[in-house]
Amino acid sequence: MSQLGLASKTLLFPYWLTLVIRNKLYDKGILKGERFSIPVISLGNITVGGTGKTPHTEMVVRELRGKYRLAVISRGYKRKSKGFHLVETTDDFTLCGDEPLQIKRKFPEIIVAVCKDRNYAIHKVVEEMGANLVILDDAYQYRKVIPSFNVLLVNYNKTIAGDNLLPIGHLRDLPSQAKRAEAVIITKSPDFRYYDGNIDEERGLEVTAEQEKIWRNSLKISEKQRIYFSTTLFEAAQPVFPEICDMRYIYSKFAVAFTGIADDTLFRSQLGTTHQIVEIQKFQDHHNFSRSNIRSIEAMAQRQKEAAVITTEKDSMRLKNNKHLSNQLKERLFYLPIGTKIIPSVKMEEFLAAAAAPPQKEEK
Repeated sequence: MSQLGLASKTLLFPYWLTLVIRNKLYDKGILKGERFSIPVISLGNITVGGTGKTPHTEMVVRELRGKYRLAVISRGYKRKSKGFHLVETTDDFTLCGDEPLQIKRKFPEIIVAVCKDRNYAIHKVVEEMGANLVILDDAYQYRKVIPSFNVLLVNYNKTIAGDNLLPIGHLRDLPSQAKRAEAVIITKSPDFRYYDGNIDEERGLEVTAEQEKIWRNSLKISEKQRIYFSTTLFEAAQPVFPEICDMRYIYSKFAVAFTGIADDTLFRSQLGTTHQIVEIQKFQDHHNFSRSNIRSIEAMAQRQKEAAVITTEKDSMRLKNNKHLSNQLKERLFYLPIGTKIIPSVKMEEFLAAAAAPPQKEEK
């Protein structure tokens, strides 16, 4: 073993040991998780960002709303509020986090709450607000709740196999924890249904069956665990500030862009199909845009006077109440709405039926 390899193993050992002990304590029942009498769907990952948790949460909400009194519960990453907070469409992202705010604004009729104590939050939305199906956003490592359907998201282009724990790699939990998932969704997959310019559902089934074998072996999961594939969808660019937006800019052939998400590869790829990206700035995930950041973006826009200024949907949540934005920038500022769906279509139906099924009674 090289000196670098030995140093890496030594650095990771305390974190690795902590994860091993913690998971063993839950597996043995020494540390207890709580079960609930309603369907509780958990969507999460064991890597740092880039798997599409929020679009998948929105996918489940979109498909199940109207059939259940839905509640989405999140920790509310980087929020400044404390305890339980019920998200409102008028909130600033600092109260609840950008992702919960995005979900609430898309689906104002559902319950969206943020709380570090997910057990407390579930009891509150069920007992006080009448929720009868709960979706936990980013809760794969939160073992104090035992979800009725535990979903692990894995990026098609960045598999967990062969990766290392933080801070050397991107893993925040052990790859072996994939065994706890009822279902694994391989996200950001190519649309396997496309063949010769057309959508062929039967071909999609054949290709996903072949891919399933590859991924089941790579992730070392059992035959009982379901594997699904999802592909990313983008809609036409929308104004961040529709009340003052100059829609003529969206017809420009040129765009300047900026992002504050973990992985902007698909965003850049999609934007490149409609615009020539002449300049782009990348910030860290969940970035809170400062005065100097906005000035830098405005300078970029000034250099490219004919270009639309385009960002991601999640970033737009952090710009709505930003006091540093000039009206000149607001007039040119757009975002790309993002979504996802499980392919082929029959697999979407199968996934939803399994996810929303009544909880099974605990085995004694």
